Amino acid sequence: MARAGLSPQVVVRAGADLADEVGFDEVTPSALARRLGVRAASLYSHVGGADDLRTRIALLALDELADLASEALAGRSGKDALVAFAGCYRDFAREHPGRYAAMQVRLSPEAAAAGPGGRHADLTRAILRGYGLTGVDETHAVRLIGSVVHGFTTLELGGGFDHSAPPPDRTWSRILDGVDTVLRSWAAPS
Repeated sequence: MARAGLSPQVVVRAGADLADEVGFDEVTPSALARRLGVRAASLYSHVGGADDLRTRIALLALDELADLASEALAGRSGKDALVAFAGCYRDFAREHPGRYAAMQVRLSPEAAAAGPGGRHADLTRAILRGYGLTGVDETHAVRLIGSVVHGFTTLELGGGFDHSAPPPDRTWSRILDGVDTVLRSWAAPS
């Protein structure tokens, strides 16, 4: 019988909170059970094991970030939308490093199809409407934005910019200026 107060949602949210505190790689059913004051076996009525827990944390984080990015993009276009979107991702990663790490988990095709990953691509495509990009150019640009935002954020979280000047915020601003310039002048090669 399941412990009163526990549900799949409660267990997954507690796992995500634990990931933010100790790192996503440290989240295991036994560590989470200790946090919740239950035996690890009690969690298995709510999640299907370590892989299922990790997948569910990833899906929760993707969903949370998609909600925040959607709010950040509302009423914005062009560079304003790009800056809001990128800033939302960077802020989320800083505030929720374990959740952000969880978002890098390779999802099964079934989990990916049922999950919020498509919302992120749709949100990025919404930015690109302000630049007039369509078709394959749009796909390339979605990948560019994702690579820039994730690459910078991952390096920053890992301390990659801690020992040099100027401060990362100035570089971040310059990078987004550069991405805006690229997107405004994007043309498929002949």
